[in-house]
Amino acid sequence: MKLMKLFLVLMLFSSIGASAQIIADPTTWSFEAKKIKDNDYELRIHCKLKPEWHLWSIDPGGDGMLVPPTFTFEKNPDVQIVGKIQEKGKRIDQDFPGVDGITHFYENAVSYTLRIKVKKNTTLRGNINYQTCDHAQCLSPKDKSFSVNITDAVADAVTDTTQKQNDTTGIAQAPSVENHDTPIVSAAPDSPLSKTEANTPVQEVKPERSNLMLLLEGMGGGLLAIITPCVFAMLPMTVSFFIKRTKDRASGIKVALQYSLSIVIIFALLGLLLTFVNNKNILYEISSHWVTNVFFFVVFVIFGVAFLGAFEITLPARWSTFTDSKANMNSWSGIFVMALTLAIVSFSCTAPFIGGLISEISKGQKIGPLFGFTGFGLGLALPFTLFAIFPQLLTALTKQGGWLNAVKVTFGFIELALAFKFLSNADLQMGWRLLDREIFIAIWIVIALALAMYLLGMIRFSHDSEMPKNDWGLPYLTVTRLSFALIALFTAFYMLPGMWGAPLNGLGAFVPPMGTQDFVLSGNSGGGAGSEEKHENKNKYASSFAIYEPEVVKKHGMNTYFDYQEALKASKEQHKPIMLDFTGITCVNCRKMETEVWSDEAVFQRMKEKFIVVSLFCDATNIPIPESEWYESAFLGSTVKSLGQRNADIQATKYNSNTQPYYFFIDENEKLLAEGGYGYDPSAAKFIAHLDKVLEKYQQQKKP
Repeated sequence: MKLMKLFLVLMLFSSIGASAQIIADPTTWSFEAKKIKDNDYELRIHCKLKPEWHLWSIDPGGDGMLVPPTFTFEKNPDVQIVGKIQEKGKRIDQDFPGVDGITHFYENAVSYTLRIKVKKNTTLRGNINYQTCDHAQCLSPKDKSFSVNITDAVADAVTDTTQKQNDTTGIAQAPSVENHDTPIVSAAPDSPLSKTEANTPVQEVKPERSNLMLLLEGMGGGLLAIITPCVFAMLPMTVSFFIKRTKDRASGIKVALQYSLSIVIIFALLGLLLTFVNNKNILYEISSHWVTNVFFFVVFVIFGVAFLGAFEITLPARWSTFTDSKANMNSWSGIFVMALTLAIVSFSCTAPFIGGLISEISKGQKIGPLFGFTGFGLGLALPFTLFAIFPQLLTALTKQGGWLNAVKVTFGFIELALAFKFLSNADLQMGWRLLDREIFIAIWIVIALALAMYLLGMIRFSHDSEMPKNDWGLPYLTVTRLSFALIALFTAFYMLPGMWGAPLNGLGAFVPPMGTQDFVLSGNSGGGAGSEEKHENKNKYASSFAIYEPEVVKKHGMNTYFDYQEALKASKEQHKPIMLDFTGITCVNCRKMETEVWSDEAVFQRMKEKFIVVSLFCDATNIPIPESEWYESAFLGSTVKSLGQRNADIQATKYNSNTQPYYFFIDENEKLLAEGGYGYDPSAAKFIAHLDKVLEKYQQQKKP
């Protein structure tokens, strides 16, 4: 009986977790007015956030679609706002999935301050509009009203009407708004806030890479480093040294294992050192700050040009000479020094791999460097042990020929391409517009074509050896070399349409966002452009949301609705069920559902032909509704005056949910056709099954 009760309790909790539910506001606000002197005060607003939730900065960055906090103050003749509002806290600057460019936001806590002057004791009233998000969803923008009493002002004080301009760094101006009786404090997109260090004393990053993934990525980097000239040339020499200097094969394998373990320990120690550094988030600075991205651009260009043969990069000779003099096989310390010698001598070839590894480590947990560099050491050490166990493989390995130099040059081209990726990161963050999308793509196309021409023997460098010759004395291409040349040609031709605005989904993680493209080819020759011209939506509010419609809708056409009541009316007229799409303009996961699920042919066909689809944007607070339709919302705690507020209120009051994306399916009488709705799950197969279940339920209801 007890087991049965436990089972029922578990089922109850699981059903609660599976259904849509209202998520409480994760913020807690406090307000106070701190007296500075005489009748000068500082308004202090403090916000605390629950774990995993964040609040966008006044300058949120990104692609211009994020919702920053805005501050509205009631007009008060006894209060004068001086200067601009300032935010303080540990601002996080990082890429956010689905948003172009670097975003700025706060976790845990953020404070706002504003200087004011008063004439006498008074009450300052205002409102804050803000939006909170976690890693998977965003809540609809909310309003927080506040009032602060000032009771210790000096009566009849003379108000200083001069605006102080000496403390404007990183602060957003409080501009006036036309047809509005209250000043609104908000940030312009080009606010100097993003450039001040005072507002970003510490950078923080959320863990994204698992330690196992970092270990595997590091191991892959170590294995790739083996085929670089600096390391590859030492592999047969070192293994032969072990075998010939030991009394038997078992002793040689033992020394090789000690040597390999020493390599792992060396890189693990380096990773451990970086782990302590990572506690201060320095690694995140390396991967995201524009200065460090420019630094990596310069470093990769230098190494890339060096690999092409312009010059050689070597560490001071006395470093390797000193370590080599201490190396011997009579003790573990001597073998360890031999491994250290390898690490130092091979620096010019392994440095680019380590640089890329640091960039990946910055996306992981604080202990990530230990796993990443241990994996790199394992990958680098593994071949030394394998060749010691199977020495017969050395015969084939020693036939190096000119292919080793070809590998070095190939890496040179690849590093030049990656260098421009680092420069693009800095360009996007700072808004220089040096590497717009088409310029970046053009550079990569040229590099890919140059690499292909080199591998095909059409470009030669002074240090290149002769191509291998066949039985008739004619040079020929090996299958391996030809394969890599074809890959380079494929990459160049794949990227070519991107010059005219093609999406290039296969390289979406590398190329700059479409928003930086200055020219996108469009015409009347059919295809997507032609389909988009034929798709004309005349439904209510359609003109306001046309730019936000998914690409699949623009391309293939779908009569989307944007007003709840209009959708109900259409359902009664067309005898179709309604798909309520609670979405947001700035909702990242909404865009993922549209690109990964809606774009599926079977999904879109069902939506277009068998449903009334209504997209209800819950953050469209800039679209007013007629004054005759205003009403008081108990959920919002304010008067509903905008379309976004109304949509958010509908979702909360009628469907007990307040996160986006969320899909509910109803009939023309607002009766649910599927309990609990459908949340974020980018699986087209599951969505199809859900749609079919809804259609079956709808058809059953219509049967007499």
